[in-house]
Amino acid sequence: MALVLGLGVGGTALAQDDERQGKLKVFLRGGVADFTGDVGEDIDSGPAWGLTVNVQPTNILGFEIGYDGSRNVIADDVLPDGSLLRHGASGLVKLAPPLIEVVKPFVGAGLGVSYISAKGGLELYDSDLVEEVPLAAGIEFNTGGLTAGVRATYRLLVDESFAADAAPGNPQGGLFDASLTLGGRF
Repeated sequence: MALVLGLGVGGTALAQDDERQGKLKVFLRGGVADFTGDVGEDIDSGPAWGLTVNVQPTNILGFEIGYDGSRNVIADDVLPDGSLLRHGASGLVKLAPPLIEVVKPFVGAGLGVSYISAKGGLELYDSDLVEEVPLAAGIEFNTGGLTAGVRATYRLLVDESFAADAAPGNPQGGLFDASLTLGGRF
């Protein structure tokens, strides 16, 4: 009984320290991205990166804004020198289970926009502004002033017109990325 009480008091003290320090997180992301569906049929996986600012007003609810990008090469047999360079911005609402701070799983959804720049393959792909609906899930590890984690984000592309010539008809698809995160808590 004393051990349980001691762990409870110690856990509460740690949670209060984490609560004071963890309201704002700034972290970098790095990983891999791949277009899916008809849109991604001839596009290879490539590197993904990003910078995110997360505000956590409660331990259940968080808000996130971020920049993310990726570079995907078009298959050699389709366009030997073609690539798609993507720069995007998004905002998400994140939900996490209550009372868990050190190891924190989460899910999130939001809105975003990306500019996709087509290089070396303008006959099949066009540079275009694309609206997105990002859906994210992951786990964060928080201790003191540090945060690290793993996350996956699927971006439902609202407008796939950048690939209209590569996938005739009504191309469907999205962008999936998996990333490691590392940053600070303030």
